[in-house]
Amino acid sequence: MKRIVIFASGSGSNAENIIKYFQNSNIATVTHVLSNNEHAKVFDRCERLNIDASLFDKENFVKEDTILNFLQVEADIIILAGFLWRIPAKIVTAFPNNIINIHPALLPKYGGKGMYGMNVHKAVKENNETETGITIHYVNENYDEGAIIYQTKTNVLSSDSADDIANKIHMLEQEHFPKIIENVILENV
Repeated sequence: MKRIVIFASGSGSNAENIIKYFQNSNIATVTHVLSNNEHAKVFDRCERLNIDASLFDKENFVKEDTILNFLQVEADIIILAGFLWRIPAKIVTAFPNNIINIHPALLPKYGGKGMYGMNVHKAVKENNETETGITIHYVNENYDEGAIIYQTKTNVLSSDSADDIANKIHMLEQEHFPKIIENVILENV
């Protein structure tokens, strides 16, 4: 059974969806959630779902090997679910093609540093895009530049607000992210 560790920085809705998806799985289970935000709602979700969750800081993540050492013992695959920091090269090297991120746009559009959450949806609206979507991709040392695993689209209506776009993207994330993670795991068994 593959062990999944999730990194999350915010509300944790994608983390919760992934945890629930794999609760009764015989191929993978979420063993831990790590967050860099002490106020992240993901901690409440983990407590309710009886999943271990830990807070860490940039020192543990980038300069020291605390997080790397933890992952080498606890994780087979790492999932970024609304995690906003760039993954250090030492972790990417230790987990080649075993770190997966979801991005709320059709990369390469609207990717890179600072392009997350509502920043993306506002940019999509401001640029009068007629479609947007999600991209699930492997993580490398650069923001949103890893090999694409899966993309799916949704229409953007001229009447859609940035919040409407966010809701459409959230529905795509909830529907597709856990299934694509499962597919990647099954392909690599």
